[in-house]
Formats: sequence, structure tokens, C-alpha cells
Amino acid sequence: MNRRVVVTGVGAVTAAGNTAPETWDAMVDGRSGIGPITHFDPEPYPVRIQAEVKDFELGERVDAKQQRHMSRATQFGMAAALEALQDSGLEITDENGDDIGVIFSSGGGGTEMVLEHQRILETKGPRRITPFLVANYIADATSGHIAIATGARGPNMAAVSACATGGGTIGEAFETIRRGDATAIVTGSCDAVLLPIFHATWCSMRALASDNENPEKALKPFDLNRDGFVAGEGAAGFILEDLEHARSRGAQIYCEVIGYGSSNDAYDMIALHETGRGLKRAMAAAIRKAEIDPGEINYINPHGSATPLNDRVETLVFKELMGDAAYDAAISSVKPITGHCMGASGSVEALACVMAIRDQRVPPTINYTTPDPECDLDYVPNEAQSRPVHIAATTSVGLGGHNSCVIFRDIERPTE
Repeated sequence: MNRRVVVTGVGAVTAAGNTAPETWDAMVDGRSGIGPITHFDPEPYPVRIQAEVKDFELGERVDAKQQRHMSRATQFGMAAALEALQDSGLEITDENGDDIGVIFSSGGGGTEMVLEHQRILETKGPRRITPFLVANYIADATSGHIAIATGARGPNMAAVSACATGGGTIGEAFETIRRGDATAIVTGSCDAVLLPIFHATWCSMRALASDNENPEKALKPFDLNRDGFVAGEGAAGFILEDLEHARSRGAQIYCEVIGYGSSNDAYDMIALHETGRGLKRAMAAAIRKAEIDPGEINYINPHGSATPLNDRVETLVFKELMGDAAYDAAISSVKPITGHCMGASGSVEALACVMAIRDQRVPPTINYTTPDPECDLDYVPNEAQSRPVHIAATTSVGLGGHNSCVIFRDIERPTE
């Protein structure tokens, strides 16, 4: 029999806040973390805004020697994971370490480490290259560092699928516990790729929002005048746990994970298929596994990247799967708050679902002013709403045609 899986802890680092509570408060309040680029000289680029994490320090939470070998993405992931562990009250010991795993991913890994060491190689020669480079830039470095820092010796991997990485990672953690291979998993995703080389690529793709003068208002999901995304960075972490184990230790329970699906468009490395066929398969699989009627979904936190095609296609998929019930669901994108956090985006947006269930409150889609006739659902414009959220879904799409969907449900809390 499949085990039931619940969320018992959360953590986050985003441009909107360096903890999960700070990030959630910003989401609900509609406070954007998008601003002018400070990581590098933005002058040569047509777009000069990003969503940068501010005033972040891992500090004494991790041994200084280990910290020196971590990429920026891994530091974000470590902070989110440790916050989630503390929030959950789950203690990892020699006795239970074999039953607790880490499935934590990054879309870009420590790319900045590779670029920096390429400069060192060219200017100072091969003898100055650290032996720690290969082990610390790879996409699964974060899951390794978290395991070392916490003593979690169970299943350990990184499930990477571009900007669908967060959803896929949480989903694989859910499946691992569900089938009985672990009692608990530290999961989530992180990314830190606000680098000149990637910014130049996004500019060349003409995929970025272009309002340099009004960065907080630049990203406009589902609005008729949307013109692209704003790149961001950060991480979100979760403790997923077997329900019975969580109850046995009196843990707080945010909600239950009930469904997960993934797919590929098998169409193009960049463009989403215009019918949304891949995303529709992923969401349908998650709904089937959750054993719910699509119309039971109260809240959707979509990919909502504010690219013209993506928002239209997601709207189409929701209507095809949910029918008239799609018009009753609250749908909101938090990317205008956090930026598009690349491989971390699915996890950050899953946080919005978890907290919406906890608080029975949905964050707004800010910067929504002009309705698009092809995007005609309830996007919770500009102001948060208190409304019933019993079942919430988050959808993500990524370069390479990747898609993911994770579904959460409220659950009766254990009695005190």
C-alpha cells in the first residue's frame, strides 16, 4: 500500500525575502523583489533589471570550510533546507539517518564557479585550479552538501529538468516516500544564474521584460501587454514525510502531497507546443494519481512567466482539463514578486501553494491591468484574496520541453 506524504517544514531564499515567512509575506502583500542589476555592469544590455537575492549570508549555519567550496546556488539551497529542517522539528540522528534522504536540485548548478576558474586558468595557469571544482559545480552538489551537513544517508539525487526542476524534484521526493524507500526527504531546488553570459542569451532570445525604468512593474503575467520574464535566483526547501511518522512525533503538518506528473512536449528545445500537449499530460497524470476530479482544484500557481505564448497555453490547458471549473479556481503567478528563479521556480511556487492552503489565502498576480481575451480566467489581480483552498496545484515548464505538476491537499492536523 502506498504511503501518504505530507509537508512538515518549509524554507526559502528569494529576491523577496531570505526566509520562507519573509517570502510568503511579500507574495501576499504584492511586494516585488525585482530591481536594477547590481551583479555586473548592465549598461551594454538592452534589459537592465533582475530579481537578485539581497543581504544574504549563510553565516554560521554551515562549517566555514565546507561553505568555501559551495556555489552561490548551493548556499541558497543549504539555507532553505536547514530552515525547513528547523521548521519541521525533524532531528536527523545516527539512528534514523538511513531512512532520511535528500533530493535537492539545481537547474544551472555552480556555473559561476566554472566561469571563474576558466578565468583563473587563462590568467594564472592550471596549477591554480582547485581540486574541489568538479565536485561542487555539478547540479547534484547541493544534495550532497545537505546530506553531509545533516547526516541524511538515505536516497540522494538531483532531478534536473530546466525550469521544471522544482516540480520534478518535489515530485520525485514524494514518489520515494510513497513507495516506502524513505521516511522523510529534504527536498527542493535552487538556482543562481544571474550571470552576464546567460543574461546576454536571454536578451538575444528576446524573452525578457523590457521596462528598465519600472522594474517592479515590468513582469506582467496574463496581461495583454506582457512582454517577457525577469530572471531571478533563490531556493525553496521542504521536508516531506510519511504521514504516520509525522503524526507519531507530533509534527506540524502544512498539507499533503497527493499528485505528481511530468512529461515532455517532444517538440522544440525552446518553444512550448502551442496546444500545451506536454503540460496537459503532466497535469492529467498528477490529477489521476491524486484521485481527484479536476474541478476540485481551488488554486493554481502556474508557471506564469509572462511570455506571450506560455500564459496563453497554460490558460488553454487549465480550461481543457477542468472545463467550466477552471473559471472558479484562483490562478496567480508570483513571478512578479520573486522573478523567474529558473530551476528554483517550481519550488518557490510550490511554497505559495503550501502556504495558501495553510492560510486559506491566495497571493495576487500583480501588475495586471489590461485583460487578454485569450487569458480569461481568474488571475487574482493585484490584491491577495481570502478564499477556500483545499486542493492546490503548481505547474512548471522548462527548456527542452520539460513539464511538471505537483498537487497538494489540506489535511486534518493531529490533535494536540
